[in-house]
Amino acid sequence: MAEIVGIRFKEVGKIYYFDPDGKKFNKEDQAIVETARGIECGTVAMANREIPDDEIVNPLKPVIRKATEDDLKTVEENREKEKKAFDICEKKIANHGLEMKLVDVEYTFDNSKILFYFTADGRVDFRELVKDLAGAFRARIELRQIGVRDEAKMLGCFGVCGRPCCCKSFLGEFQPVSIKMAKEQGMSLNPVKISGTCGRLMCCLKYEQDTYEHLLRHTPKVGAIVETHEGRGTVIDNNLITGMLTIRLDRRPDAAPVIIERHQVKLIKDAQIKLEKAEIEALKGIE
Repeated sequence: MAEIVGIRFKEVGKIYYFDPDGKKFNKEDQAIVETARGIECGTVAMANREIPDDEIVNPLKPVIRKATEDDLKTVEENREKEKKAFDICEKKIANHGLEMKLVDVEYTFDNSKILFYFTADGRVDFRELVKDLAGAFRARIELRQIGVRDEAKMLGCFGVCGRPCCCKSFLGEFQPVSIKMAKEQGMSLNPVKISGTCGRLMCCLKYEQDTYEHLLRHTPKVGAIVETHEGRGTVIDNNLITGMLTIRLDRRPDAAPVIIERHQVKLIKDAQIKLEKAEIEALKGIE
């Protein structure tokens, strides 16, 4: 077992483990640590605890110290510098005529590096821009191209549900989301219906998938052959949440289908959920 403290550097970001080095930390404390980017100030998201050795990557870097008043003042000063750097960088992007959109700026705690995050439709030759920025700020400059999901997480926005986007609210890391998930959850494969504000598949499809996979194991799929108290039939629709099945009976195919609860039928042959080539082609741009 190893004692760790979990620290994140963004409001809803990935948690990184550090060695508390004999210090006691509480959740929401501020701490100064050394990272691959340099010295950073982060927020304690996980207080001191012991976890199995196989859950960490050794060696853990020790926490340098709890953030002092002076450290917190430096953080606030950096936030102000970031705003000014953003405006300067936007003007320089326009001067160089680059097809890129600046999204965010970050100063490292020790001011040794400034990171500029941007989006663009393709590759951008920003070498001259980097030289220009390095001359203006006298610091190491890093331009990092990000995707539209990362942009939404950084800027924040609202989903179709009316709530703040999951990526900005609580999802520390993005998980792969597929069109197949949308189909398995019975959603309309309309890009407008299944994509988030970022234009990609909604993140909530992923964290709801386990529930739908469980329900699919216990619910006959559309196209399944089942035995009911009124005879054999084919499932033409199902509601995974309520468990109600719409079934067309073999003995009266032209009559109105019957609606029966899933536990009241016997599965004879289940169907499979498949994506058609046309569906994949129509939606390939939003995965």
